[in-house]
Amino acid sequence: MANDLMMGSHILMTALKDQGVTEIFGYPGGAVLPLYDAMHEQNAIRHILVRQEGGAVHAAEGYARSTGKVGVVLVTSGPGATNAVTGLTDAMMDSIPLVCITGQVPTHLIGNDAFQECDTTGITRPCTKHNYLVKDVNDLARVVHEAFYVASTGRPGPVVIDLPKDVAMGLGLYSTPDKFKHKSYNPQIKGDAKAIKQAVALLAGAKKPIFYCGGGVINSGPKASALLTQLVRSTGYPCTLTLMGLGAYPASDPQFLGMLGMHGTYEANLAMHDCDVMICVGARFDDRITGVISKFSPNSKKIHIDIDPSSINKNVRVDIPIIGDVANVLEDMLKVWKSSQAKPDQKALKAWWKQIDEWRAKDCLKFVQKGKIIKPQYAIQRLYEATKNLDDVYITTEVGQHQMWAAQFYGFEKPNHWMTSGGLGTMGYGLPAAVGTQIAHPDALVIDIAGEASILMNIQEMSTIAQYHLPVKVFIINNRYMGMVRQWQELLHGGRYAESYMESLPDFKMLAESFGGVGMVCDKPEDLDGMIDEMLKTDKSVIADVRVEQLESCYPMIPSGAAHNEMLLGPKDEADRPISEEGMVLV
Repeated sequence: MANDLMMGSHILMTALKDQGVTEIFGYPGGAVLPLYDAMHEQNAIRHILVRQEGGAVHAAEGYARSTGKVGVVLVTSGPGATNAVTGLTDAMMDSIPLVCITGQVPTHLIGNDAFQECDTTGITRPCTKHNYLVKDVNDLARVVHEAFYVASTGRPGPVVIDLPKDVAMGLGLYSTPDKFKHKSYNPQIKGDAKAIKQAVALLAGAKKPIFYCGGGVINSGPKASALLTQLVRSTGYPCTLTLMGLGAYPASDPQFLGMLGMHGTYEANLAMHDCDVMICVGARFDDRITGVISKFSPNSKKIHIDIDPSSINKNVRVDIPIIGDVANVLEDMLKVWKSSQAKPDQKALKAWWKQIDEWRAKDCLKFVQKGKIIKPQYAIQRLYEATKNLDDVYITTEVGQHQMWAAQFYGFEKPNHWMTSGGLGTMGYGLPAAVGTQIAHPDALVIDIAGEASILMNIQEMSTIAQYHLPVKVFIINNRYMGMVRQWQELLHGGRYAESYMESLPDFKMLAESFGGVGMVCDKPEDLDGMIDEMLKTDKSVIADVRVEQLESCYPMIPSGAAHNEMLLGPKDEADRPISEEGMVLV
């Protein structure tokens, strides 16, 4: 086959097959019809027809995040490519490995404002890890193999292959993946041994240590999470996770302090502020974690493990940087910890845990379910209780208050089971991500915890769910507001709810039924468990409309411009420490 001339479209399909691709999420159009024709002639790769290209990318993200494999997207030129941009940016921010193939007008028309032409490589350059415009069919196999390598190694990310129609229809030679080795991109995998020894020594001497871990642990694979758990337990130190890192360390473990950051727990944020040694593993010190940089963890020595050199010292200066794959570095660190027989200062550690337990006693996530209206926290807590002992449960979310409540009240014991939009905060992410997750795990329970505003952003993917008979469950926390927008308007803008009230919502029950699914409505606390049980028993797709307290706000909260020790625990704190219009705490 390697010496036989093949059409470009067949070269692409063969390359994808050789890369182990079994599913593609896409939407056809004129510029990619040769690719769809080639796909029609084979059975190795299944195509999932979404209803909008943005949904294709989010579905591929859900697929990639729940499997650890590269997600693959196929869209046409012009609007097909531009519709994919939000998903590509989302994947870039959250380090999700994707290969997105975009159709392009024939090479001789590029730059002529041809029908459905756009500068795809120019548009996507800032929001992809790398992109290619293939001008020679004989380069196509190499480009595809390179794209998968770039997307999946180092810090993962999305890669675009822009493929003109004449190249897809031209004749060329195919080469297998083993024929290529990238000449310039070789990420550092092993951490520096000297730096690892220094880090272990610093950890061993800590009086108030903390592990701060993120999505990089999950991206490194299941081994990394297992090693992290082993190291944290070996030290006896506390551990906190970012929104993207949930599941990297078991939520039920007593050493876990919960999520940190803007809506993290009181104990996690106070421990971050007061620690004397912080080890950051696979996280990037983003603004939702640090709060105001000048006040972030002011008295700590910092160790930073990351495979991406550009993330080191980008936002926060660290004392010991270690560049390398998280799993490799943690494995070496664990060996050094054990071989050196490192013994933490038990007296200091005991005092540190005593302080942490005092912060924990605040019970910052406490709420009271009383009266006839469902609290949103209660809805998610009951969903968790009903599903926590099931074998395989995957949770996706949209973006907003419901997302933060899901992070706070749904406990994750293992990685790759929590799919949410972190860095970009993309409304409409959860439903198509659930599609991709369910395609990857057809027998698993996949639940999209949604908001009534966010779900409408990509509600058309219910049609995809219907076409492929996917038993996706949508659990809507319906407060009739863009909840997080309303909360900020209340906090910063005098309760002027400009355009945040949803006064023309569909009947979600009827909407589910119109797509061949099951619709449910619950507005009474005493009916909630029964509805959840009914939802879990059905083998069809479900939209469960859970009507909750309209004006509930999401706490704890670190206001923008504040430090970790300036958290608001509830409305009373807002009154005691008013917030300026710039988001600063007025002390």
